[in-house]
Amino acid sequence: MAQPIVILPDPPPAPTPLGLIAAGGRLPILVAQGMRDSGHEVRCVGLSGQYDEGLRDYCDQFREVGTLRLTSWARGLRRMDITHAVMVGRIDKARLLHNWVTLVKGLPDYLLVKQYLKSRSDRRSHVILGAIARELSVRGIELIDSTAHIPKHMSTTGNLTIRRPTPGQRGDIEFGWPLLQEMLRLDVGQAMAVRERDVVAIEAVEGTDRMIERAGALCRHAGWTLLKGARAGHDRRSDVPTVGPDTVENLHKAGGRCIAVASGDVIMIDKADTIALADKLGVAIVGVPPI
Repeated sequence: MAQPIVILPDPPPAPTPLGLIAAGGRLPILVAQGMRDSGHEVRCVGLSGQYDEGLRDYCDQFREVGTLRLTSWARGLRRMDITHAVMVGRIDKARLLHNWVTLVKGLPDYLLVKQYLKSRSDRRSHVILGAIARELSVRGIELIDSTAHIPKHMSTTGNLTIRRPTPGQRGDIEFGWPLLQEMLRLDVGQAMAVRERDVVAIEAVEGTDRMIERAGALCRHAGWTLLKGARAGHDRRSDVPTVGPDTVENLHKAGGRCIAVASGDVIMIDKADTIALADKLGVAIVGVPPI
């Protein structure tokens, strides 16, 4: 069944300050840069043990909060006079569980435990994240489209690299793209590996990088293609699919030589650097319109 479309609030006009709920990786920094370039002050709550320390340099105000303490997120943002915020970044579960200081700070509060228990019949990421968004809204914080301030880092249609897909890779894209759309409709995963018009691997809970490793182990010869898109009815408040330099490096190491991304639906972390690295390694990247 198709997921209901979520109507998101419009970002307030500049110079209204915007909030940022930041986990790990480069994406929170790119979003903060985009907000500032659009004329907004950036007031951030960084999840303890997760955010990149360099993020502080891009924020006008910054508070560190417990990773799983939802009440602290809302309280911190409200104390900075924030009503609209973006939530981005990845949670490193290993860092959360294996560092006792981070673990203590990251113990879930009552609000998050309540939402987790309420979602026991469906614990897919987007269901839990949707519940978090509703709880924040009750507390005066509206989550907005996480891609609104990074248009230059979004995938576009056509050949994105100088290197173009080979005829065989184009055939794999034509074969696999309708299958990927069906997989996205069923909410199985966001990526698929194809070689010689045969599905080698599909992404599930392990994530794209682990799927790439698995595809590389199954393919004896280099040249397979990675297809990646966004779940049908995707809620852009969180968990938008991404590719970046790490994706390109991992794919090349595993024997992949082509990436097809859904145009407009996939974030390309440090897009110019990702494309340059792909050309250097001989990996083609192409944007394909969603069906």
